Amino acid sequence: MTSNTSDSNPNDDSNQNDQSIGDFAAIKTSIANGDIDEVKARLDGKSLKSLEKDYLIDLAKLSGNSDIVDTLEAMPESDS
Repeated sequence: MTSNTSDSNPNDDSNQNDQSIGDFAAIKTSIANGDIDEVKARLDGKSLKSLEKDYLIDLAKLSGNSDIVDTLEAMPESDS
């Protein structure tokens, strides 16, 4: 009888990716709705990849909300 001694669960990466996609979609919705408080709450303590950050800034510019643009521009970028 064999047992799986691996500590990693292949579904963990998938679940984390699904959560990240859901979080990103929620941030996009908050930007589109012009909800600066929701954007700040969802981004609190997080960093964004450069491509994600640029995309969200462009979206905020299209929405015409300079407060959200400023908030996004101030966000730290992650290396990955």
